[in-house]
Amino acid sequence: MLLNVRDLVHRPGEMRELQQEYVLAEPWGEGLAAVAAGSTIAVNGRAESVHEGILLTGDAATEFDAECGRCLQHFTETLQVDFTELFAYNPTEADEYGVHGDHVNLEPPLRDAIVLALPFQPVCRADCFGLDPDSGERLTSEAAAEATPAVDPRWAALAGFSVDNDKSGAEH
Repeated sequence: MLLNVRDLVHRPGEMRELQQEYVLAEPWGEGLAAVAAGSTIAVNGRAESVHEGILLTGDAATEFDAECGRCLQHFTETLQVDFTELFAYNPTEADEYGVHGDHVNLEPPLRDAIVLALPFQPVCRADCFGLDPDSGERLTSEAAAEATPAVDPRWAALAGFSVDNDKSGAEH
């Protein structure tokens, strides 16, 4: 994901619009949500030359695959993130990105922005009812409304027991 910035290097005030598409060679993210290998990332923005380096501002859009954290159904959703990153001519900190010759590597900052924007507990839809705890089947709205609470087996023996509250009986 290299971006050629030869026309911007050491020319403060120069700017160029970006419109690039990149294909991922490996998946980004782990767990219930990840951007799959082979996915396309569309990057729109601008690159500006400043005294310290090249400032990239824009947004990136892609699709990610996820598994619902409630019902375990697989789904795909679109993700769009904004980013602003300075690629320094002379990076001094370990977490700074640098200009390497006449190009910058967009992969590390894009990976950081996209992976951090992935949902930690994705859901297929906001009103997902999840799985039935007894059968393991996916609940629908009708099934969730009709569900009766399960009786705890430790208390099941008391189900046939009734208390007679009749006060007409013998007094103590």
